[in-house]
Amino acid sequence: MTNDVTRSEAEPRLSAGYWRLWWATGINSVGDGAFAAAVPLLAVTVTRDPRLVSIVSAATYLPWLLLSLPAGALVDRYDRVALMWRAQAIQALIVAVIAVLAAFGQIGIPVLAITAFGLGACTVVFANAAQAVLPDIVAEPLLHRANGHQQTITTVGLQFAGPPVGSLLFAVAVALPFGVDAASFALSAALLATLRGRGRERIEHPPMRTAIADGLRWLVRHRLLRTLAVLLGVNTFCFQLGNVSLVLLATQTLRLDAPGYGLLLAGAAIGSLLGGLVSARLVMRMGELPALLAALVTNVVVFVGIGLSPNVIVLGVLLAVSGFVTTLWSIVTVSLRQRIVPSEMLGRVNSVYRMLGWGLIPLGALAGGLVAHAFGLRAPYPVAGVLRGIALLVAMPVLVRAMRDRTAAGLVGRRDNLSHRP
Repeated sequence: MTNDVTRSEAEPRLSAGYWRLWWATGINSVGDGAFAAAVPLLAVTVTRDPRLVSIVSAATYLPWLLLSLPAGALVDRYDRVALMWRAQAIQALIVAVIAVLAAFGQIGIPVLAITAFGLGACTVVFANAAQAVLPDIVAEPLLHRANGHQQTITTVGLQFAGPPVGSLLFAVAVALPFGVDAASFALSAALLATLRGRGRERIEHPPMRTAIADGLRWLVRHRLLRTLAVLLGVNTFCFQLGNVSLVLLATQTLRLDAPGYGLLLAGAAIGSLLGGLVSARLVMRMGELPALLAALVTNVVVFVGIGLSPNVIVLGVLLAVSGFVTTLWSIVTVSLRQRIVPSEMLGRVNSVYRMLGWGLIPLGALAGGLVAHAFGLRAPYPVAGVLRGIALLVAMPVLVRAMRDRTAAGLVGRRDNLSHRP
């Protein structure tokens, strides 16, 4: 009994501040999931041309290429929590405008593209601040667990609960899913506004250009993180290359209706949900880099298979497997950065990392639209899978060397601990 109490008291726990952040993430993710399902359905009502549909997706991610670096410098200068809730308040206003325009039938591809860019700009600030603030409120030994919980609740809302809600609401009234997303942004912002952030110390900051250059130099000099950033860039390019035509593949080739498309996304999210729940245990058992390599290899095979799916069931299973290993990859790489990068540099290094990693997504969206238009709706995913495989082969020597170095360091550490035992 005494040992159980002692063990319970000694076990580190996630703080109340973290759980407030978790709730805000969950609330917002449900609204975003509804939005993510409704936007392509809305775009398809405006045009059936995959090239035009891809423009909306490209506009959503273009801010990662244009704004990520200055956003990272802001995250290292100002209160990260304040940046988060203010970004979400602006997003609530933008989505409310979309809801009103959709209700009156005034939505077209240009309007969707402009509002998507505005939402993406706010997301760049919010996402950089959210990853940088986590080490401020979570102890280092708990980072894998905290990131796993964050990924799980994001998956539940964004992919599991939100898409069916969004597609069903869209079937009732076009504006409803956008109203739900606007409300979720507002509620999440209100919750985050009550969370005390750890503001940046009152020190003399270098000019923005110098601060950005410092973050860029730090990442370029770190071989493993630099390689992971470039590999992420290729992978997200390929993900969007395939994913941009998924709504057309599902609704036109496989004949799904709007509610069915939402259920397909929800079924695929089961894999992401499981990945968030078990990733910490997998990493402990396999090690960080072996788990990362397994995830990357699996996704290469799955992407080729998605384009060849004979029916909706096979498509859903393959999407679920992709979600599982993508979540595993994400948790490992985010936790690595949070541990390796100094706190005062984390915003800037994250911004460079994600600019390299997400900056090619708009090009991937446009490329996917062109490939689908030229070779058919099944073609983008196999093309993306082959490109991912080539990139992995190029990066493999660096990843294997890093894995060996970390294993050797771990063995040395264990031997040192044994030699110092009484």
